[in-house]
Formats: sequence, structure tokens, C-alpha cells
Amino acid sequence: MDQIQPGIFLKGKKLYTKNADPGKKAYNEELIQLNDAEYREWNPYRSKIAAAVKNDIDLGINSDDNVLYLGASSGTTVSHISDILNNGYVFAVEYSQTVARDLVNLAENRDNIVPIIGDARTPDEYSDLVKNVDVVFQDISQKDQAEIFVRNCEKYLEKGDIALLCLKAHSISTTRDENKVFEEVKKKLTKNFELISETRLEPYEKKHLFLKLEPK
Repeated sequence: MDQIQPGIFLKGKKLYTKNADPGKKAYNEELIQLNDAEYREWNPYRSKIAAAVKNDIDLGINSDDNVLYLGASSGTTVSHISDILNNGYVFAVEYSQTVARDLVNLAENRDNIVPIIGDARTPDEYSDLVKNVDVVFQDISQKDQAEIFVRNCEKYLEKGDIALLCLKAHSISTTRDENKVFEEVKKKLTKNFELISETRLEPYEKKHLFLKLEPK
């Protein structure tokens, strides 16, 4: 088991995080025991952050960071971020109350997950719950996903922090070439961010671009 980033491990071709809730699964992931520790497989076909790691993105997330996660869904990827953050918190924002039920259940056994049922379009809505953020990650399939991302980063990040964005081309336009869509969004983002690195998420996700940015 080789550690390739803080809290992220590689065994063979598979990614793992050390289970913060030993003996329990967050979904249907594989658990393995190694050197008196339990690890959970992190499947890149089910997690866009894992796909980015497999495609050589250094996330820049440290164990003591606080992460604002926009588009948390049921908490599949949130659970792995929770594993990574030994001394930090993940503030997990999800709009759908139905989907968020699983997220809330997950948080009951993990003290470092703060589930927030809210609309990422209005970051002031949850400002009383979100404190001292070091990283913003967004995975929201909406046409205005870039604008939502900028709004939250302006609210919660400072220069030197990390901003991670997963862009889904077809959520922005179903008719235009995805490369043109991505280039247009990246051009807009240069007003607010420095681009550190990027990767397409194939073969794990089609027509997705993952960006690592730093606020200006």
C-alpha cells in the first residue's frame, strides 16, 4: 500500500482511503485489512475526484483542511474526503432533501461531516455553518455551474487556497462541442483564478473536465 497523496493510497491499480469508521461501509465499497488498519476502495467510476486522482491530479487536500463540498449527493465521495480529513471538516452541501437523507445518515457516524441541505446558488444561506474553508470542490450538473462555483469561492476562499471544479459539458450545452464549452468556461474563470492543472476524466467519465485552481 503506497501513499500517493495525503490520505490517499494505491495498491496495485486501485485507490483506497483509510476507513474513519472501521467495520462499516458508506455504500457497497470493498474493505481490506492491512497492517492493523482498514481501507476502503475508492472507485473512480463512481467518484469524479477519484477519477481526477487516477488521471494524475494532485488535489492539494491536507488532513487538517476544511473542505466545502458543493453537490454532495448521497455522500459517496464525501465519505472518502471524510477519511482523508483526520483533523478537518467537510461541509457537504446538497439541494435535494430526498438525496440528502443518506448524507445525513452517513454524518451520524462521522463527526467531521457537516451535512447542509441548501442551494449552492446562494452561499450566504449556509455561511453560519461553514467556517475557515481551505478547499472548495464542486460537482453540480447545472448550466450555471461556473457561476455557482465563482460565487462560493469568492465567499469562502482566499488567495493560496484551493478550488476544485468538475465541469460537465452537456449540462452547459447539449449541442456545442465540449472542447469549445470547456475553453469558454476556462476563459471566464481566468478573471478570478489561476489555473494550476487540469484533466479530462476519461475513461471514467465522458465529457467531463476537472480543474484545479487558485483564487487570485
